[in-house]
Amino acid sequence: MISIYGSSGRLAALLIFTFVSVFVLCEYVIYYPVILRCSWPHIETVNSHLPLRALFLSDTHLLGAIKGHWLDKLRREWQMERAFQTSLWLLNPEIVFILGDVFDEGKWSSSQDWEDDVRRFKRIFRHPSDTELVVLIGNHDIGFHHEMTKQKLERFEQVFNVTSARILTIKGVNFLLVNSVALHGDHCPICQRVEKELHKLSLALNCSIQGEHHYDQCKNTESFAPAAPVLLQHYPLYRVSDAMCTGVDAAPLDERYQLFRERYDVISKNASKKLLWWFKPRLILSGHTHHGCEILHENLYPEISIPSFSWRNRNNPSFILSDRIDTIHLPVALLIREAAKTTAVQHISLLN
Repeated sequence: MISIYGSSGRLAALLIFTFVSVFVLCEYVIYYPVILRCSWPHIETVNSHLPLRALFLSDTHLLGAIKGHWLDKLRREWQMERAFQTSLWLLNPEIVFILGDVFDEGKWSSSQDWEDDVRRFKRIFRHPSDTELVVLIGNHDIGFHHEMTKQKLERFEQVFNVTSARILTIKGVNFLLVNSVALHGDHCPICQRVEKELHKLSLALNCSIQGEHHYDQCKNTESFAPAAPVLLQHYPLYRVSDAMCTGVDAAPLDERYQLFRERYDVISKNASKKLLWWFKPRLILSGHTHHGCEILHENLYPEISIPSFSWRNRNNPSFILSDRIDTIHLPVALLIREAAKTTAVQHISLLN
């Protein structure tokens, strides 16, 4: 009798040990070997310029109180939290950009639900003090253009300390942060204010690049690093579809030829031309479509759309690593890697 109980006890202990081991492997350990498949490239410093280690992700879509089931929230947010925290620990980026659609129901949420969503966001995407987190505005955060209100916009801006048009300069790299929801072109009050601010920024940046602050039109303008900017926004620039997109995270073939709607899937032709004309960006990074895309506009301006970081939107969420040193030349080296089924990682090396 004792031996029977002893065997049963050992079997139960073995089963418990196996269960715990599998749980720890699948919910903790697996993220490390996957994310370790990517690392920062070794870049020699030039003219004392140190590389800037930046991590970009998009479309986290934290579920809300209306459509988000508690079990779905628990699972998806746990996956994002482990992937993000492991990436921070292993890769130690200096700055992290989230390119909009942080929340799934920001356009609908009440004040109480909004506060709960923000609390969960701050827990999932907590970061050390020496890592800066910059969040951009997406349509699910404040609503599509017809749903966007001053109140929704201001509460987002206050929480994340962001504006609808801004240039952030770090280590000589100009990041142009744009609220692309306001690029509708219908002269709405918010749209007019954003367009006016973008025009002002383009003038100041061009004056800085050309070194013409002594000219009348350049007097009293803000000074920036003399370099073309990296344009960051939620919506992609105008493209007909994803048919011309390349990259390991491109949309499935059955979705690639679906036509995009202007001002809904992508910004309009006119808004795209205006941004390219005003700023001549060296690189555009966007989100929104939930799929990856590498495309060249006007045979000159490269754009990369970043896949969603949520397992709810795709089974291989991705982010991008960028390590750059030169502040003037266009990127000429591009290395893309995808990691298995958990977190796919795209890696960009911007060299001179």
